[in-house]
This record gives sequence, C-alpha cells and structure tokens, in this order.
Amino acid sequence: MKLRCAVIEDFQSVSATVTDWSPVTDDVEIVTFTEHLASVDEAAAALSGYDIVVTLRERVPFPAELLARLPRLRLLVASGMRNSAIDFDAARRHGVVVCGTASSATPPVELTWALLLGLARGIVPENEALRTGGRWQSTLGDDLHGRTLGLLGLGKIGGRVARIGLAFGMDVLAWSQNLTKERTDEVGVRLAASRDELLAASDFVSVHLALGDRTRGLIGAAELARMRPTAYLVNTSRAAVVDTDALLAALRDGVIAGAATDVFDTEPLPADDPVRTAPGLLATPHLGYVSRANYETYYGQAVEDIRAFLDGQPVRRLG
Repeated sequence: MKLRCAVIEDFQSVSATVTDWSPVTDDVEIVTFTEHLASVDEAAAALSGYDIVVTLRERVPFPAELLARLPRLRLLVASGMRNSAIDFDAARRHGVVVCGTASSATPPVELTWALLLGLARGIVPENEALRTGGRWQSTLGDDLHGRTLGLLGLGKIGGRVARIGLAFGMDVLAWSQNLTKERTDEVGVRLAASRDELLAASDFVSVHLALGDRTRGLIGAAELARMRPTAYLVNTSRAAVVDTDALLAALRDGVIAGAATDVFDTEPLPADDPVRTAPGLLATPHLGYVSRANYETYYGQAVEDIRAFLDGQPVRRLG
C-alpha cells in the first residue's frame, strides 16, 4: 500500500512541473494543496491522513499541538535548512523525521533591489499612470549613486546586497548587535557605531536580520523618527523586526518618504488589512524566495529527501 504525501502551500500549482517526482511515485501517492492552511484545526483536518508532508518555508507552523494531531505523519520536509515554525522536540517525541533542502540567497537579494529601485524611481505609480492615461512624469526619482545605504544585518543576504550597493556607487553602512569590523572590512563597507547612527545617516535602510528576541520590534516609532524624512525603508527579512503599526503611522504622517515590504505579520495578507492601502508603501506577497530555480531546488531535493527516507537513510535532517 502506498504512503500518502501532502505537498502544501503550492499557491502557483508548480510543484508537479518544476521537478521529476517519479523516483518516489511507485511508493508514494502525491497530493498537492494550493490553498493556505490558516490554523491548527485546518491543518490537522487536511493532513491527518498523510504519512509525509512537504511544506514551504515557514508558511504553516508545526507546533506540538498540530504534530500530536497527525498520527500518521512520519516525514516532514521543509524548504531551507532553518525553520523556526517547526517544534523539533515535539517532532522527535512523535517519531517524525524532519528534513530540509538547500535554498539560494539569490532571489531575496534580487527582490530587495527590485523593491529599492521601485521606491527610488517611482516605478509603480509611473507605470499605473502610463497605463491609465494619467500624468506624464509625475514623480522625481532619487539617485542611488552617492547616497547612503544602511544595512541592518550583514550575513549571507545582507553581504550580497551590500556589494550591489557598492557597485551602484553608494556609501554602505552596516550594523547588527554582533557585527564586527572584521566582517564589514571583508565586505568593504563601514561599520555603524549603533542602530540609531545607521538610521540617522542613511537614505535607504534595508533589513536583513534573523528574527529573535533581540530583533523582534527592533524598528518602532522612535527608530523610524530617527530616519530622514527623505529616507526609505525596505524589509525583505521578517515582518516582526519592524513594528507594522508604527510603520503605517510613519508613512501616513510623512515621517519617512516611503517603504517597501515583502513580509507581513499575517500571511497571506487579509483582504481588509490596512497594509494594502497604506500610502507610500510598495508591497509584494512574500516573493523573496519564490523563483523558478529555487523551487526546482526545493522540490527536487524534497524528492531526494523522501527517497532517502524510504530507503532508511534520511538526509539533510533538521533539529
């Protein structure tokens, strides 16, 4: 009898086409879910009959409560090699093996620059005006050359964002709690003495921090007030690093010139969420890691993970 595998959160219905599942289909029935599982109850009801679940990033949390309600689950495959939405201790208690996949930093780096350039040059309002017969040239773009880019975080993604900023001729500053001058020298950027110094000195601020106790709410009303009124904030990292209510108020009151975000406190974003209509906000529906090459890796290695598990030799184990 075949095992059953649920591939969840496949919003674009591409999991079946970006890789070859044939190495496992003799032993496993693959079922895809294209709608979001928004609660523990929804996930438990949908997944209780499955032995394997393939999930994307941290879209669906797997807390102890959910794992306890999935008696058949034996393998959970998550894209990427880090996942804060899975209770690994509970998975072990319930005999669930958790495996991951590789994940490229290229898509979020490129999206960061798409958003930053979109803000700087007014791409969205100018495109909308052109398509609807609006004013010809209604915005005055901001140059990047000679301006200051402030990076909160200089890890794998932040470091690559920094090098592109340097290629644009920008002055690049970086700061995080544990950032060293050795690291900033390696990338070729300047180390800011503090978060507040970086915020006050930057024309563009981009967030590239992991979410934790020290970074949750790191940017609130007081921090936004330290930014220049002509400055822009970009967040492609984690929504909770920036206080959403404070950001919406700052945009409404003209505290900063604009912002862009790819991450939200609730995903998918509710239809009536005020983020959807905030002035001066360029927003995308968490596209940071969503690219064809990344999905080929995610699902291709998910097949490898399943095959290895079936053969009794799990690979890329997490937790």
